[in-house]
Amino acid sequence: MIEGVKTKALRVIPDERGRLMEILRRDDELFQGFGQVYMTTTYPGVVKAWHKHEKQTDNIACLAGMIKMALYDGRPGSPTYREINQFYLGVHNPTLVQVPAGVYHGWMCVSEEEALVVNVPTEPYDRVNPDEQRLDPHTNDIPYDWKRKDG
Repeated sequence: MIEGVKTKALRVIPDERGRLMEILRRDDELFQGFGQVYMTTTYPGVVKAWHKHEKQTDNIACLAGMIKMALYDGRPGSPTYREINQFYLGVHNPTLVQVPAGVYHGWMCVSEEEALVVNVPTEPYDRVNPDEQRLDPHTNDIPYDWKRKDG
């Protein structure tokens, strides 16, 4: 696992009325602070990558559909420098992934339906000076291929 990355299995509690799933609590061991909460969606086959933050930690969960999430440690000096992690998140694997500052991350929707992703970053988005660096998802120095692997 990349240094500083943490995961939390999310427990779904169903009953005759529907479902409940806690995503992040301030008394969780991995809770670092609250900046904001936002939701984003990704259409089937679409890649949303790569980006990283210098200050912000992200806490990402997929609530509907499925995503293949990839992380790349581009932090020189990190004990896991150049390591890649991959996770499948969503309805079939309810999990929160905590992405520390400095780690590139992104995902691809691998379900037939749109994926709904929630992020609870530790910092609010700064529209004037965004804490965000982006790379093209396919043309970069990260040794990761977003293609579906059949077979």
